[in-house]
Amino acid sequence: MEPIIAIVLALIGYALGSAKLINQGNVALVERLGRYHRKLNPGLNFIVPLVDQIVMEDTTREQILDIKPQKVITKDNVYLEVDGVVTWQIISMEDTFYKVDDMQVALANLVTVELRAHIAERTLSETISARNQMNQSLLQIVNDTSKKWGVNIIRIDIQSITPPESVQRSMAEQQAAEIRKQAAITEAEGERQAAIKRAEATKESIRILSEAVTARPETREILRYLVAQEQVEASHKLGASSNAKIVFLNPSISDGALDQMLGDAVSSETNGNSSENGTV
Repeated sequence: MEPIIAIVLALIGYALGSAKLINQGNVALVERLGRYHRKLNPGLNFIVPLVDQIVMEDTTREQILDIKPQKVITKDNVYLEVDGVVTWQIISMEDTFYKVDDMQVALANLVTVELRAHIAERTLSETISARNQMNQSLLQIVNDTSKKWGVNIIRIDIQSITPPESVQRSMAEQQAAEIRKQAAITEAEGERQAAIKRAEATKESIRILSEAVTARPETREILRYLVAQEQVEASHKLGASSNAKIVFLNPSISDGALDQMLGDAVSSETNGNSSENGTV
């Protein structure tokens, strides 16, 4: 009876030792007597104890590799501190295990070398403005090498580009100067547009006055009255100010200027009508 129990226990131990459970999303590699034998997929698998050995079990899901901050120098001799993130995935567990010793170290070194080379070809301004372009270029170059290792690089993102504090201050001052410049240009353009609008309004007012004077000559007296009233109100305002100076305006000069303006306007209107009638 005891030998049977021993045999049963041995069989149970053998079964437990040969059963291997691989979780979903993982893959395992098995070597038999030191040579690659097969790959274990997710689920319950059986191997031969003492003969087969699981040498690697890893995930086939996407993984994140953090690239530590690196000191790099640009084409215009500016030192930068750059870091990034690499998203990668194992597509061939055999190549990953047998063709490279430490995948994460290999990827980190590869990305760092290529990142340094890309920044060395660009100035500071080009490096900052061409971040997306560098991401795509790095992705293509790194993928050409990593596929030999059974790895697919999904994304490479340069997270931060940090210049020295002195360069940051210069960039901030330059940006502030550019903002002030744009504000001044906008203000000048607004003043120019306002001046054009005022000139157009004045021109339209003169045209309306000239038409009114042409149609009704008695309008001249009304205009003289309005101008005189404006002069009186202006004199009162000057007198009310503590530091104002009284300026006496010769009425004959005002009347002459008004008559000349109205006369010129009426004359130009009359000449325009005459030329139109002549053309017809």
